[in-house]
Amino acid sequence: MTAEAPIAPALSYGRLIPVTVHFDDLDALGLLHNARYPLKVEQAWTELWQEHGIHFDGDWAAAGDACNAVKELTIGYEAPVTRPGEYAVHLWLERLGNTGLTYGFRFCSADGTQTYARGTRVLVRLDAATMRPTPWSEGFRAAGRALLRPAD
Repeated sequence: MTAEAPIAPALSYGRLIPVTVHFDDLDALGLLHNARYPLKVEQAWTELWQEHGIHFDGDWAAAGDACNAVKELTIGYEAPVTRPGEYAVHLWLERLGNTGLTYGFRFCSADGTQTYARGTRVLVRLDAATMRPTPWSEGFRAAGRALLRPAD
């Protein structure tokens, strides 16, 4: 008799993006280093936005919506990640403003059932020439609207 793999829970909002924890992501105690969680979340967002053609290739003037800066980051750790392997990051937008946004995330098991950390990050879209806030493009806003978490 073959055991069936557990079915991942259906997400009612956002996306679940696979990430890999490598041995060198662990600290001296064998735990995922606290600074690696935001890095893994960033890697997941990069993958998601690249699906929509949003990426940075070294030219800030051509970067468009990829020209942005972090204004705030919060993270809470709920359970330790104790081994390398396949995990996931659940991503969504909490707020999509004219020049900024707030996204939420959960660092979780590959199937999304166990949460190890969760948090939010605020980004501001910048004009490459002035480094001042500038509006997101309509294409970015359309992709972002699909990621908005429904109001409770």
